[in-house]
Amino acid sequence: MLGIDTKILLLLTGMILLWALGLGVWKYRQMATSPTALAHPYVDIAHRAALMYSFATLILAALAEFSGFPTAVNLIAGLVVTVFFVAAIASYMVHGLLRDTDNQFENPVHGTHAFMWTLAVAEIGGTGVLVAGFVVGQFF
Repeated sequence: MLGIDTKILLLLTGMILLWALGLGVWKYRQMATSPTALAHPYVDIAHRAALMYSFATLILAALAEFSGFPTAVNLIAGLVVTVFFVAAIASYMVHGLLRDTDNQFENPVHGTHAFMWTLAVAEIGGTGVLVAGFVVGQFF
């Protein structure tokens, strides 16, 4: 029987994958109707990021399942990482919808760099907790 932490992360994996597939339709429509046969860069980025993050979330679920840490610790660590995955995809979608830039760091809005540092700490930290839990659970 899978733990609730693993079940929730697997559900999120599937939801992000479905989101990625929907973004692929959006990307296709832009490519099909564009004179250059290209989607907006941030539509392309959102699609690719969602695909990669869906599989990254699957790895988080596996790490949580085999972790020696308490379920609550694994769930919080996995959710922190996944929330930032989702936030990144959503921000790429916003730029794709607005078509306001092809580089969000060229003229960043207030808070962009703070968000990026927070994202880095949260994603690396949450993943680090799950890797440490895996090591504890599987090697000690």
